Amino acid sequence: MSPARKPGSTRTSRVLLPLLGAVPFVGILGGIFFVNRVTPYVLGLPFILFWVVLWVVLGSVVTAVIYRLDPGNREPVEAEEVSS
Repeated sequence: MSPARKPGSTRTSRVLLPLLGAVPFVGILGGIFFVNRVTPYVLGLPFILFWVVLWVVLGSVVTAVIYRLDPGNREPVEAEEVSS
């Protein structure tokens, strides 16, 4: 018997999820070198501070997306539901 495959446990998700996790890291640390200026002000903040705050918020969004896409967070399907 072959083991039942979980939905979404493809090679794509195994590659995609760590890459999505690296996006906020690259956005904050990699982007600092390109946005290192005080002006313009965005929402009353110097641009570099706005950039960091933006990536903290986007990091939360990316983490929520990773959580939803991760096959380990899915509830197991019971045998009764499959046969009906």
